[in-house]
Amino acid sequence: MHAELIAIGSELVLGEIVDTNSAHIARALRGIGLSVERSTTIADDLPKITALMREACARTPIVITTGGLGPTVDDPTRAAVAAAFDRELDFHPELWRQIKERFGRFGRIPGDNNRQQAFIPAGGTPVENPVGTAPAFWVEHTAAYGDGVIISLPGVPREMEHLLQARVLPYLRERFNLTGVIKARVLRTIGIGESNIDALIGELEKLTNPTVGLNAHAGNVDIRITATAESEADADALIAPVEAQVRAALADHIYGQNGETIDQVVGRALQARGYRLGIAESGAAGQLNARLAVLPMAADVYAGAAPLGTDEDLALAAERIRASQQAHVGVALRVYQGAGPMDPRGLELAISDSTGTDTQRSGYGGPPASLPLWSSTLILNLLWRRLR
Repeated sequence: MHAELIAIGSELVLGEIVDTNSAHIARALRGIGLSVERSTTIADDLPKITALMREACARTPIVITTGGLGPTVDDPTRAAVAAAFDRELDFHPELWRQIKERFGRFGRIPGDNNRQQAFIPAGGTPVENPVGTAPAFWVEHTAAYGDGVIISLPGVPREMEHLLQARVLPYLRERFNLTGVIKARVLRTIGIGESNIDALIGELEKLTNPTVGLNAHAGNVDIRITATAESEADADALIAPVEAQVRAALADHIYGQNGETIDQVVGRALQARGYRLGIAESGAAGQLNARLAVLPMAADVYAGAAPLGTDEDLALAAERIRASQQAHVGVALRVYQGAGPMDPRGLELAISDSTGTDTQRSGYGGPPASLPLWSSTLILNLLWRRLR
């Protein structure tokens, strides 16, 4: 079994808002053993949406749409589903009553256009929306592969998330007799490139269950191990030996897993040692300061930032920041951006603690706009290694 997602809305394809719904649904479906094989974003164009729905339902047992269920002319999802299956739109008095009651709780009266939200394709199953005014629905059908369903959910994230959890996931489990899970574990690495990781664990990336994949970010790479099994315990048993091989190959670079960030790991390491960190920076757009200042333990571990003189020696600056801010670790960094596209870019830094002061210079060849983020990640990597 697998699913396909369709995010509907011109605001999505125009880049005015980001589609977070599809990512949320894909993660939720993993918990009931469903993988998402295709995800599409499409503008509010009725004929094109209708054609896409027909194609999706012909190739995929479970299709989930988000958006286009509002009361305005440019909310085409109901009409598109009806057209895709050559059905009429039926009025449901109970949905209209629920919509009016919800408006009434806020002292408002729904307009005539809200009434169209009580229409769903003939033969469909209405789904009351207790957290919004746009009811959802699903339409079951038969295709070449057997039984299928298209499920239409509101585009407002909190409404979609509630209906997905309360109604859609239980329905899918029962309707399609889903008993398995898809579980992913992400190992987070730093200080090593994607190609180098691939050279070390490339054979593992050929596995089929669990699968191993890489996802590169600015300054770090995630290794995702995903298993399909009948239970979470069985999935863990599949993941464990592969995870052990990855950790053995990359022990010096794995700093955390799943949602952990290098910022959090460094913060916890400072806190565990009772250390405070101070920084002086130039040309870094305040990126390192911003990442440290929002840590939950920032009041305990972060002494703050101070200016760095234009020609100030970095080693002396790192020692100065330690002394002036009564910190255990001082960091001074200077990011240099070339005046022209071919000029060198990079970072100079110094880290000072009770064991001494170290300096380093690193070149950078990526997009200029990403240099501050890359620089702060590099420094956090060095701090993590030093604190270990």
